[in-house]
Amino acid sequence: MHKTDAARIRRLNERPGQKGAYVLYWMQQSQRAKHNLALEFAISRANDLDVPVVVVFGLTVNYPEANYRHYLFMLEGLAETQRQLRERGIPLVVLENSPPLAALDLGKKAALIVTDKGYMRHQREWRAQVAEQASCQVVQVETDVIVPVNIASQKAEWAARTIRPKINRELDNFLLLPEKCALKNKVRDFDIQGLDLSDPASLLKNLGMPETPPGVSAFFKGGASAAQKRMDKFIQKSLDNYSRHHNRPDLADVSGMGPYLHFGQVSAAALALRVKNLKDADPEAQAAYLEQIIVRRELAMNFVHFTPNYDQYACLPTWAQKTLKERAQDPRDPLYTPDQLEACDTHDPYWNAAMREMVVTGYMHNHMRMYWGKKILEWSPSPQKAWDVLLYLNNKYFLDGRDPNSYAGVGWIFGLHDRGWNRRPIFGTVRYMAASGLERKCKIKDYVARIESLTP
Repeated sequence: MHKTDAARIRRLNERPGQKGAYVLYWMQQSQRAKHNLALEFAISRANDLDVPVVVVFGLTVNYPEANYRHYLFMLEGLAETQRQLRERGIPLVVLENSPPLAALDLGKKAALIVTDKGYMRHQREWRAQVAEQASCQVVQVETDVIVPVNIASQKAEWAARTIRPKINRELDNFLLLPEKCALKNKVRDFDIQGLDLSDPASLLKNLGMPETPPGVSAFFKGGASAAQKRMDKFIQKSLDNYSRHHNRPDLADVSGMGPYLHFGQVSAAALALRVKNLKDADPEAQAAYLEQIIVRRELAMNFVHFTPNYDQYACLPTWAQKTLKERAQDPRDPLYTPDQLEACDTHDPYWNAAMREMVVTGYMHNHMRMYWGKKILEWSPSPQKAWDVLLYLNNKYFLDGRDPNSYAGVGWIFGLHDRGWNRRPIFGTVRYMAASGLERKCKIKDYVARIESLTP
C-alpha cells in the first residue's frame, strides 16, 4: 500500500482482534470492484489473517428519499460489481435489510469488518451503529475523495478559492490509485446467496417498489462499464473543448460522471488521473476538468462533513440569509406552485426544457441547474419555500440527487460558496441569473430543441 494510505484508514471502535471465518467488507458508498482502497485493504488484511473476503451490501427500500429511478441505476451497477468480484473469488451478498443490520448480520462470523466512508448524516450514523454493536474490530477506509476531508481542511470552507490551495498542497501525496492485491483464499460458493441481481427491474418489482419516477437506462445505464464508455466518448470528442464549452448546455461537452460518482461506481482519482496523464490534451481543458472533479467536488464534501444541517435552509451563510430576509416581502410575479414546476409548466421555455431534461433523463447540464434553481428562488413565495421545492425536485429526479454535490449546489443558489453581488429585488445581494445571459453565452434554442426531441 502507498505510504499515505494510512491517512485514509481509521478504526471506528477499540475491539480486539478475534478469530473469524472471513474479513467482511461492508460495501455501501464505494460500489465498485476496481480502484477501491477499502476493498484492497480488506483483501490485504484477509491475506494476513489467512481467511477469505466476503462483501455485503444492505438494500433497504426505505433509503432516505430514494425511488425506483435511483434503485434501478444502483442495482445495474451492483450486478456488474458482483460479477467482477466473483472473478476475484469474492462473493458479494446483497441482503434485503437496512445497511447497518446487514453488516452486523454477516459480521457475526467476521474476524474484521472493513467499510468505506460516507459523508451524509445517515451514512455516518450507520457506521457508528455498526462500530458500537459489532463484536469485532471495525475499520473505515476513505476511498471516494482524493484528499481526505480532514486532511484537506479542519473547518467548513468559505469557497473554492479558500479550499483550493489546501487541496493542491496535498494533491501529489494523494492523487494515487490503490495497489491491487491478489487474494490468497478465494470463495467459489458461499452459503448465503442474498438477492438475485440478474434482472434489477424484476427484483424491484418483487420488492414492491412503484415504478415512479421511471428508470432512465436509455440515457444513463448504471455500472462501471457504462461509465467508461461515456468517459471514453467525452475524452475523444469533448475534452479539448471543455474549458470553453462546459458552461454551454447547447453543446453538452461534459463528462456526465455525476451519477456514477454519486453511487461510487467509479473512482474520482481514476478519472482525474486519466485526464491529467493525457499527453495531447489541451492543458486549459485538463485544468478546467480537474478543477471540477477535485476542487469543486471536494468543496462539497467539506460542506456536508462540517455542516450538520447541510439539508436545511439554516445552513446558508449569515449574509445570504440576511439579504434574502430583507427582500422577502418583494412582489413575485409570476408565482408557480410545485405542481406547475414539476409539470414543466412555466412561461420560460429555457427553464421548461431544463426541467424536462431532469424529468426524462435524470440529469441536467450543470449550467442549466444553476439557472433552474435561481428561477425557482425568483418564482417562489419565500426563500424557505424555494429551498423546500428545490430539494424536493432535486432529490426526486436527479440520479445524483441526495449527494454532497447536490446539497452544495442547492445551497449555491442561495449564496453558499459565493459572494455578494449587486442588490436587486427578491435576491438582495445573492447572485441573479437571467434568460438574456443564456441567450448571450450559448445557442440556448438549440438546447431547447434537443431536449424537446427526447423520448421518455
